[in-house]
Amino acid sequence: MQPNNTIDDGLTIAGKTYDSRLLVGTGKYRDFAETRAAVDASGTGIVTVTIRRVNIGQEANAPSLLDFVPPSQFTILPNTGGCYNAKDAVYTLQLARELLNGHKLVKLEVLGDEKTLFPNMPETLKAAEILVADGFDVMVYCSDDPIQARMLEQIGCVAIMPLASLIGSGMGILNPWNLSLIIEQSKVPVIVDAGVGTASDAAIAMELGCDGVLMNTAIAGARDPIRMAQAMKLGVQAGRLAYLAGRIPKRFAASPSSPMAGRVA
Repeated sequence: MQPNNTIDDGLTIAGKTYDSRLLVGTGKYRDFAETRAAVDASGTGIVTVTIRRVNIGQEANAPSLLDFVPPSQFTILPNTGGCYNAKDAVYTLQLARELLNGHKLVKLEVLGDEKTLFPNMPETLKAAEILVADGFDVMVYCSDDPIQARMLEQIGCVAIMPLASLIGSGMGILNPWNLSLIIEQSKVPVIVDAGVGTASDAAIAMELGCDGVLMNTAIAGARDPIRMAQAMKLGVQAGRLAYLAGRIPKRFAASPSSPMAGRVA
């Protein structure tokens, strides 16, 4: 039998399948040209855009991200970064739908405060209910609380996106047990959102069984964003392959690599 050296399972969200399990943001780059170079190096199919901070047509006379990352080549994922209540988040995504000709797939995030950027879960739940009822396919940034995650799935969100650590912190996966609980119970994709700092963090998230990883600062803030985008692509792939392969159990005793039976005395 030939070894399986490829990842032959795609990431399916709201009925569409993507080859890559890495989702990337578009903020904090030097310019749109660097953004596009990093997007290409990452191999992603989904590019998230903060509607309140990046122009995709709101400013008619300003350069648009869509000239560099066109919807014909990538799935644009508008998000509500910078929103602190359900009303603002809903309005922002309704505006994005108009700008993107009826686009339904969105990322909801309602923040609690400017210091931690931790999700405001009561407002997130409220906004999710409104958006799902309005016909949106909602991917949702949330706390690592399994109960809240279950509530969001019951509302009808198409992907649950718990933080691994604070947005932009680069602290990595601080909550593996909570993430594992969410993964175990969820019937929709679970995508780590926030906190990844380097490729090993992405690999760990995937080894835990996450369906994907979303990141922005870890790539855009790197000394060499293009190389980091490549590293993140490989980290996600390696972690997914390791998860599919199945790691050996951890033991408190040594186990010889070579069998002892039949050895020459």
